[in-house]
Amino acid sequence: MHFFLCNLDCHMDGQLGVSGENYSMPRLMDQFLELGSLGSLIDHSETKSEGPLKICSIKAGGMMSLAIDDHGALWMWGNCPQQRNKTGSSISFESSFIPIPVRDFHGHSVVKVACGSEHVVALVSAGETYKGEDLVCYSWGNNNHGQLGLGDRESRVHPEIVEMFNQDSSWDVYEVACGAYHTALLTRKRTTIDPLESVCWTFGLGDNGQLGHGTTQSVLKPEPVKELPGQAYLISVDCGLFHTSVVSSVGDVWSWGMEKGLGLCPDASFTGTDAGDASSPLLMSGYGVDGPIFHNPIQVACGAAHTVLVANDGYKLWSWGRGTSGVLGNGKTINCFAPSFVLWPPLTEDFNQPEPKTVVEESNGSKAVAETDKRLSLAMEEIELLQSKLSIMEQYGGMLHGLVFGRPFTYQDIPISLQNSGNFDIAKQWESMLESADHSKLLRLELFYRDMRATIKDKIMKRRIQEIIKECLPSSTSEK
Repeated sequence: MHFFLCNLDCHMDGQLGVSGENYSMPRLMDQFLELGSLGSLIDHSETKSEGPLKICSIKAGGMMSLAIDDHGALWMWGNCPQQRNKTGSSISFESSFIPIPVRDFHGHSVVKVACGSEHVVALVSAGETYKGEDLVCYSWGNNNHGQLGLGDRESRVHPEIVEMFNQDSSWDVYEVACGAYHTALLTRKRTTIDPLESVCWTFGLGDNGQLGHGTTQSVLKPEPVKELPGQAYLISVDCGLFHTSVVSSVGDVWSWGMEKGLGLCPDASFTGTDAGDASSPLLMSGYGVDGPIFHNPIQVACGAAHTVLVANDGYKLWSWGRGTSGVLGNGKTINCFAPSFVLWPPLTEDFNQPEPKTVVEESNGSKAVAETDKRLSLAMEEIELLQSKLSIMEQYGGMLHGLVFGRPFTYQDIPISLQNSGNFDIAKQWESMLESADHSKLLRLELFYRDMRATIKDKIMKRRIQEIIKECLPSSTSEK
């Protein structure tokens, strides 16, 4: 069975790979049916592949789209980098309305690719085929912030090797992601005692701390994110416009960049006085009694201003960040500053369609089936209502926790007595919390409760003044 590439989006500068019109329904890209392998386009003496190409991987970003076929060839459409003139080194971006091959990798296999607003980074086999640990990192496109990792700000029309990860490098690069103007890579040592040792490297624009280097400076060459724990094996990385997230094999998630690594835009409200960009990794995942709450993670993905995590071997979804248009999938449109459950699987009749019934089954058990369906429908409605109430309570608790402690709420912040028994001894937990608090935390608590007490006193005073005015007004009226 062949896999055909379809697309669905607003047409602008040829991003859909079809010419001239917008489409609101999936559209088959006929160009892939008409073309053979990339080799047949470059050398007509070679034997053409039989049948249509099979697409193995796709990526999209900015105003361009990319696809890798089953021959390891890379295709691009939308805004493609072109040389401005024959003698100059400056580049321009011209619209391609159909997929075109990136011929620079002929004789090699493109394994992974990512793109930002106007730059592309690809992991390509050193030889003709991919052997597992022989990937070389290439980059090209706009380089005004150093997002190509080539040591300068000069843009490239054609792919160039990022020397830190060339064929002779001691690092094996296995994941790549691009933000608007920055790039992130995951690598492991090719020869090491610990096969699970991995490092995250970033470069490019750093204005919002999206590089995770502890500063807001831009970087022209790959540098490691040093504050990530060395013993963690990172399995996935992705970038939003101005934030970066990684997840480890044990379920720890770190984020950094705009608005505490949440990727929120500057006008987003943040519960806590220490709001701002995070220039170093922040641990986003909480811990339960059995360890990290994100069991068996698979992948982390970033939108422009939100993050989604697939965990529990694909059976659970979490999300956080800006909630506009319901992108967090938790039934709300408000921002979430800590991981929240995505309502998955959807509790809808369309999602779980019953199997077709035979005539005999319908005649023998139609009433029983109808009653079961009714009970199931009521149970699903109840579950959906409870999930909605739980989401509201989580958000309310997170807001209160942020106001008091100045940081997002995580599972580890739940008192031990409540975790273990379900009974909450408020006096005991309060004493325990004060005993374990450091000096800065105690000062923050003192300031919070002092402000709260002053606010309450003001409110009492205002109400008393209003009462006195009301008592005086009737008496003055009667005297007249």
